[in-house]
Amino acid sequence: MEVIHKIGRRKTAVARVYLSEGKGNITVNNKDFAEYFKTSTLQYKVKQPLSLTENEDAFDVSVNVYGGGVTGQAEAIRLAIARAMCEVDAENRGTLKPEGLLTRDPRMVERKKYGQKKARKKFQFSKR
Repeated sequence: MEVIHKIGRRKTAVARVYLSEGKGNITVNNKDFAEYFKTSTLQYKVKQPLSLTENEDAFDVSVNVYGGGVTGQAEAIRLAIARAMCEVDAENRGTLKPEGLLTRDPRMVERKKYGQKKARKKFQFSKR
């Protein structure tokens, strides 16, 4: 099996995932993923597509991720791994799609407008 390369995005985070056959090692930016993502929630998000398809020990995953915060990065990695699992076996799509792991979340930060404090918040209005 050759190396499978997929990209996942979330907010401003971009993750490039390289999937190859191995023992289940996950490295993020040349660090162990447990060292990169400290909380168990983020670690669960990264492993979710592998555990749903029962391939936790079958593949080595190497990730380059940049931009955004840790949650956005974890969700970008999750999308990229889910896309790669679909390329490994087309039957994986049936298990990942109902969980919503193949959907690119389009929500982004709304831009700040001129003449306002923030995107929606206005300066205080004084009638007199």
